[in-house]
Amino acid sequence: MSEILYIKIDQNTEVDHIDVRLGDVAKLECTNASVKNRLKTLKLLKIQADKSNRYVFSILKVVELIHEIYPDLEIQNLGEADFIIDYESPEYARDRWSLVKVVLLCITIFIGSAFSIMTFNNDVGVSQVFDQAYLLLMGEPSDGFTVLEITYSIGIAVGIIVFYNHFGGKRITKDPTPMEVQMRQYEDDVNTTLVEGCNREETNIDVD
Repeated sequence: MSEILYIKIDQNTEVDHIDVRLGDVAKLECTNASVKNRLKTLKLLKIQADKSNRYVFSILKVVELIHEIYPDLEIQNLGEADFIIDYESPEYARDRWSLVKVVLLCITIFIGSAFSIMTFNNDVGVSQVFDQAYLLLMGEPSDGFTVLEITYSIGIAVGIIVFYNHFGGKRITKDPTPMEVQMRQYEDDVNTTLVEGCNREETNIDVD
């Protein structure tokens, strides 16, 4: 009975070196340890950093490269049919400008969120509602700083913390937040679009 190689490759894998080996992007399993260790060092491609930083690779090309070494090896693919190799240079990862961009993005999101909350409260007339509610309950006009405003402000802060599921760098629960779910869906859509675009343009790395 011929040996079987099980291979699993995620839809998108990030690498930080130009010589990409099969072990960098794939999880391999085979009863023959020497076969598995040999294939982990199989060179898939050499990144041309000056041309592109994303490559769409076909699993058929991987099978072709493996069969050049082990022609009789049976391969079972448990991952993606097409996958993306995303190159990010170590110099970029250590670039201070990337940290500056993250800080600017955080400031922009903070200001935008605060502006959205304030304009929403102004549009629906929250302050007027609080004034009328306080007058009905207490029988006297509100001075603008009552238990209603305090609890409402605390509620907004608690709601934001619960939504993002983080406080002080710590996760509150193990469940993903709606933001994490949306980001994951966005990432999947981007990967699918890249793969389909390369397939249509025939720029993916595939068998002849």
